[in-house]
Amino acid sequence: MEVNILRSKLAERARLVTKKLVGIIFFVILIVSSIFIGLVDLPIFELGTWTSRQNLVLLSSRLPRTLSLVIAGASVSVSGLVMQNLMQNKFVSPNTAGTMDSAKLGIVFVMIFLPNAPLLMRTSVAFGFAFLGTCLFLLLSRYLPSKNTILIPLVGIMFGNIVGSIATFFAYQHQLLQNMASWLQGNFSVVMRGNYELLYLSIPLFIVIYLLAYQFTIMAAGQEMATNLGISYQKMRLFGIGIIALSSSIVLVSVGNIPFLGIIVPNLVSLKFGDQMKNNLPLTAYFGASFLLICDMIGRIVIAPYEISVSLVVGVLGSVCFIALLLKESRRYA
Repeated sequence: MEVNILRSKLAERARLVTKKLVGIIFFVILIVSSIFIGLVDLPIFELGTWTSRQNLVLLSSRLPRTLSLVIAGASVSVSGLVMQNLMQNKFVSPNTAGTMDSAKLGIVFVMIFLPNAPLLMRTSVAFGFAFLGTCLFLLLSRYLPSKNTILIPLVGIMFGNIVGSIATFFAYQHQLLQNMASWLQGNFSVVMRGNYELLYLSIPLFIVIYLLAYQFTIMAAGQEMATNLGISYQKMRLFGIGIIALSSSIVLVSVGNIPFLGIIVPNLVSLKFGDQMKNNLPLTAYFGASFLLICDMIGRIVIAPYEISVSLVVGVLGSVCFIALLLKESRRYA
């Protein structure tokens, strides 16, 4: 009997190791494909014969682009997961809670009043607006029925549209609409060495989230449970919102807006692997990065040699998944 149990455990462990190896190999294939797919041909088996132009394209464009895709995809997905735990609603994300639109308003503010501000200053202002906008939405959500999981994100989308409309109005008044649209659209084709390194700040933020994953998991059970276990609910919630606002601002300033990613990836991961946040964090980061890499390569291939922005591809695929998730949830209230 004990021998059979031991064999079962060994077989389960072997299957787990095999799945991890397959996942790592698949991710490496995606990264290599992202590096070598593009207008300029980089023959992977002829590295020694590359010209100086090909080496420049690799180091200045392809590698930065791939790294930014990985970091941005992981960052946006993890931010969505954290916000869903804080709000106790699986359809809430920085895109459906006014966070991104508030950061957008902050960027318009910088473009009008601080046009020559460095990138770090722009990110700081965007973070301030994103944090305040998200806190305002949290205050608004107190007056909504918490049991209706669909209503809160829909109100968040409307709230974000109001904030976004204000940003668009001021951009129009100062003739900045085109600059704003080109800057905030998620497009990795313009990522070059020297203008994406701000994304590296997302890595220590991910580490902080991982270290606090236990607290965030408990907070998903509600204020009473968190308080009984010695967690300062309001302080931890504000701290989590601050991390989300900073992470979202970094992505928005660096590469633009990426819709739906923060909703669909955490939901698909939780459907498959459960709701334990500490276990889901690496998986969410992995699938978010992989999904964004795939969407970017689709955008490069569909109408080559031209490109479709990754935000458009993610928007199309993500909206289909989002509608499917909403329909699934709406059956609970039918």
